[in-house]
Amino acid sequence: MPEAVHYRVSMLRPHSHLFEVEATFPAGPDVLDAVLPVWTPGSYLVREFARQVQDMSASGPGGEPLAVQRVDKRAWRVQAKGRAVTLRYRVYANELTVRTSHLDGSHGYFNGATLFLYTEATRGLEHLVTLEAPADWKAFAALERRGEAFVAQDYDELVDSPFEVGPHTPLTFTAAGVPHEVVVWGDAVPDEARLCSDLQRICEAQARMYGGLPMRRYLFLLYLTDKGRGGLEHKASTSLLFPRAGLQNSRGWEDLLTLAAHEYFHLWNIKRVKPRALVPFDYAQENYTSLLWAFEGGTSYYDNVFVLRAGLMSDSRYLTRLGETLSALHATPGRKTQTLAEASLVSWVKHYRPDEHSPNSAISYYLKGEVVAALLDLELRRATDNARGLDDLMRLLWQRYGDESGVPEEGVEAAASEVAGKDLGAFFDRAVRSTEELDYSVFSHVGLEVRFRPRESSSDKGGSPPPRVKGEPKPKGWLGVTTKGSATIATVLDGSPAQEAGLYVDDELVALDGWRLDAAGLLSRTEDKSPGDTVRLTVFRRDRLVEVPVTLGQKPADAVWLARVDKPTDAQKAAYQAWLGAPWEEPG
Repeated sequence: MPEAVHYRVSMLRPHSHLFEVEATFPAGPDVLDAVLPVWTPGSYLVREFARQVQDMSASGPGGEPLAVQRVDKRAWRVQAKGRAVTLRYRVYANELTVRTSHLDGSHGYFNGATLFLYTEATRGLEHLVTLEAPADWKAFAALERRGEAFVAQDYDELVDSPFEVGPHTPLTFTAAGVPHEVVVWGDAVPDEARLCSDLQRICEAQARMYGGLPMRRYLFLLYLTDKGRGGLEHKASTSLLFPRAGLQNSRGWEDLLTLAAHEYFHLWNIKRVKPRALVPFDYAQENYTSLLWAFEGGTSYYDNVFVLRAGLMSDSRYLTRLGETLSALHATPGRKTQTLAEASLVSWVKHYRPDEHSPNSAISYYLKGEVVAALLDLELRRATDNARGLDDLMRLLWQRYGDESGVPEEGVEAAASEVAGKDLGAFFDRAVRSTEELDYSVFSHVGLEVRFRPRESSSDKGGSPPPRVKGEPKPKGWLGVTTKGSATIATVLDGSPAQEAGLYVDDELVALDGWRLDAAGLLSRTEDKSPGDTVRLTVFRRDRLVEVPVTLGQKPADAVWLARVDKPTDAQKAAYQAWLGAPWEEPG
C-alpha cells in the first residue's frame, strides 16, 4: 500500500492566531514542489491563501535540514533527491468566515485549502491529520478516525472537510438513518431541541426526494456572530455563519433553516453532481463554468421549498419569500446587462468582488438562478400536465452524473428537455442566455400572476400587496441612489435622475433645498415630492461643497408579489397543490 501524506496541526498558542503545521511527504521525486490552493471549492474567488504562510523550513527523514526555496506565490521547492520530506510552517488565521480559518482562545477552525500544502504527485494518496490542542478542546470533522488521526482518502476529500476544535458539546440527531452532529460556536442556541428537530425534518425531506442520503454521517458547524451570514457546502458537512441576534425572532429562525437547507441540498447538487469543468478541481487557478446558476441558483430555489416541505413554512409564506426574491431581481439594473450564463462564468471577478457599480453591471447567479429554477419547475409541470417537475430533473442528473463524472455545459438543458418531453431551447435562450426580462406567464399554470408596485419604504422587500388606501395613490418622487453610513451615496443606479444630474458615489449628502438631511430624510423628503419636481442637493465631494439640482423621476414599481387569480380553474388549483403540497385557499 502506498505511503500516506501526514500532517500535524498544533494550536497550543491560540492567542497568536498561528496554526503550526508539519507536512510530511513520502519518498518520491528528486524535486518536491509543495503548493497551496489559491481558492477553495464552493467559493469561486482566488483568495491567495499562501499569503498567510510564514516561517517555512524543511528536513529529511533523519531530521537533517534541507534547503527550501519559494518559487512563486503558492509553491515551495525542496531538492528531495528521492527522500521523504517534512515541511514545517505557520499559518496566520484571524478571519472568521466559512471560507477561511480562525484561531483564538475560544476555538480553532480551518479549511484545508488554507493550511495543507500538497503535491500533484501525492494528491491521490491517503492524507492523515493529527492535532495538538489545549487539553479541554475536542476536534470535529466529517473525516473518519484511525486512532488519533483523521483520515482522508485523497487531498480532495481533505480540502472538503473543515475542522472545528474547541471546548464544545455537540448536539446530535438521526435523519434517514444517518447520524448528524451540530457543533455551535459563539453563543448558545436559544432552543437546541427545536434546532435539532427542525434540521432533522429538513434533512429527511431532502432524503425522501432522492431516496436516501449519500454519506454515512454529517456535521453542521454553526458560527453565531455579531454580523454576517453565509454557508459553505462540503461532501459530508457544512459551515454556517449566522448573526446571533437573528435567532431571537421567527424571521431570523426561518432564515437559518433556509441557509441550512441550502447547504445540505448541495450534498447532491454540486458536491456529487457537479459541472464537468470542476472535474478534477484545479486548485492553481480559476475553474470556469456557465452552470453555477443551476447549481447555486437551483439550490437557492430548493432551500425555501424544503423548509416548506418539512412543514416549517406555510405556502403563503413561501410565496411571500419568492416575491421578495423577485423584488430583489427587479431592483437590480444589472439584470438588463449581464446574462445568467455570463454571471456564472465570471463569478471569479464579478460576484465575489462587488463594487459600487455592480448593481448596474451584474446580476447574481444565486438570485436570478433561483427565479429561473422556479420558472423551470413550473415549465416542466405545465409541459407534462403535472406528471413531472424539477424534482425529476434533479433525480435524472443524480442518476446520470452522481458518479462525479461531471455535467457537460449543455447537460442541464438537455436533461430538462428530456424530462419535459420537448425542446426547451427557447426557454433557456431567454432565461439563461439573454438579458430579456423573464417570462412570468407560466405562473398562471398554478393560478398565480406576478404584480408590481412601488416600494413603501427603504425596508420594503416586496413579496406582499400594497396597503389598501382610498383613491389612487399619489406618485412619489425618486432620486435613484442607495446610501451607506449616515448619508453617503453608495450606488447611483443606471438611468436614474441622480445619474443624469451628476451625483456621484461617495458624495456626502448634506442638505436638500437648503435643509439638513440624513439617509432616512433623503428618502422621505424626495418621496414627498412629485415626479418632475426639481430639488437642490448639497453634497461634500472630495471635501468641496457642491450643489446639484436634480429633477426627480417617478419611483419605479419594482416591488413584486404573487397574486392569486380571481377565478381559478380546477386544473389551476390542482397544479398549485401538486407544486406546493398545500390546498388552494381563496384570498381573504
